[in-house]
Amino acid sequence: MKGAAGIRRTASKIRWFWREASGEATYDRYVAHARAHDPRAEVLSRREFERQRIDAREADPREGFRCC
Repeated sequence: MKGAAGIRRTASKIRWFWREASGEATYDRYVAHARAHDPRAEVLSRREFERQRIDAREADPREGFRCC
């Protein structure tokens, strides 16, 4: 039993790390923040959120030149 719990714990840590590194958890934090601030507020869809995030990153002059 202790071995299975250790494997689950390790898998959970790997999943957490992967979601943080890939940006997957960013949308979840956005939704949680929006709901905590105003439960009736309309939340962007995942697609809309990612589009705004990419647009903001590309518009930021600190990100450097992007040719493509």
